Amino acid sequence: MTLFAGLEEIVSENEPMAPHTWFRLGGSARYFVRPRNVDELKEAVCRCRDNNVPMYVLGSGANLLVDDAGVKGAVIHLMQDDFREVAFTDVGVRAGAGADMGKLVLRCVREGKSGLECLTGIPGSVGGCVRMNAGGAFGDIGSSVESVTVMSEEGEVFTRFRNDLAFGYRSTNIASKFILAAEFRLADDDPHSILKQVKQIWIYKKNTQPLGYRNAGCVFKNPRGLSAGALIDRAGLKGRRVGGAVVSERHANFILVREGATASDVLKLINIIRETVYRKSEVYLELELEVW
Repeated sequence: MTLFAGLEEIVSENEPMAPHTWFRLGGSARYFVRPRNVDELKEAVCRCRDNNVPMYVLGSGANLLVDDAGVKGAVIHLMQDDFREVAFTDVGVRAGAGADMGKLVLRCVREGKSGLECLTGIPGSVGGCVRMNAGGAFGDIGSSVESVTVMSEEGEVFTRFRNDLAFGYRSTNIASKFILAAEFRLADDDPHSILKQVKQIWIYKKNTQPLGYRNAGCVFKNPRGLSAGALIDRAGLKGRRVGGAVVSERHANFILVREGATASDVLKLINIIRETVYRKSEVYLELELEVW
């Protein structure tokens, strides 16, 4: 492993990607890097950059589909302890990119800190949620972000503050390859009151989304003023199946995978959904799901 000589403890070759994603699908990564701290991350990134090796940043693997052919570059997994630290501050809470969003919401509840309960039931790590401005009917993460610490492909680490950040629908203006941590501005509130809101949101999602089944969250972004799920439903696609991939009967913007499913099944089903919705509604659905 000449490229990563000296980093053998944190780099593996031909790593199966299925165990690292919520879909549990896909081929292997040529290189799989598990940096334990920022210094190791910098070193690995510099070697990839200098050798023109494409880099892919992985958190918890939610909202991600890996092709059956795998990933030809280096997957950099920011889920080691240094990237999962959580600390409460005068502003609210600072969380590493690898911190689990669901667990963070519950920790904030226990501390009596309000502002992130809108993320209840949304899968993923803090870094991924910030990158895509994750959210839903109850709000989005961007409304609470105070600052984001990032690292460029050149290894420069710096912090961007609220007045320099822009959050749109499932998008941000953060161009840096690596999000390392984020600080959220939260308000003091009664833990029982916050928990009540969390439970209400959870019950709503349990009744409207296919929780408990293998999926990667919403597949498509909502077109402006429209619902992707409603468009798919009106196109008669609930229950549509390709191999082991099927459109959820509960919420049409979710694709569920069964035993024996492949990434190819999911991609074929995505294309069928897009083509059918466009034919019936003249609306082109944009992917929210990331495909490698």
